[in-house]
Amino acid sequence: MPESEPWEYCLYIPNDPRAVTVSRRTLRLILTLHGLIRLVDVAELLAAELVTNAVSHTKGPAALRVRCAAGVLRIGAWDADPEPPEPPRPPGQPADLENGRGLALVRACADLWGWHPLARHGNRGKFVWCELAAA
Repeated sequence: MPESEPWEYCLYIPNDPRAVTVSRRTLRLILTLHGLIRLVDVAELLAAELVTNAVSHTKGPAALRVRCAAGVLRIGAWDADPEPPEPPRPPGQPADLENGRGLALVRACADLWGWHPLARHGNRGKFVWCELAAA
């Protein structure tokens, strides 16, 4: 059963494709330990898409942030590029085999998603997030 107290984790990751696997496995462990095993498969898919975008479309470091509060699980990826993410492709529009599906998949599987620019401690970038009902 999910805990009523809010919690948050942040995993800083290098710009490396292996970071996607590390992020997925870390998220699986976090959700399992917090009693949210039923969300693991969808949450892993969403996190993988967000982290993949962060490490493949930017050159700097990235971070995975996972928060649960008020019955909502929020998964987000920070990267050092302040440019907006590519908009999701409309349903039915072809995407090549390797690119163009990430945010469309996030839009289809998450209850809510979005992004906003970030500037902290002299670092610029953006945070792309999605939410799932945890309650």
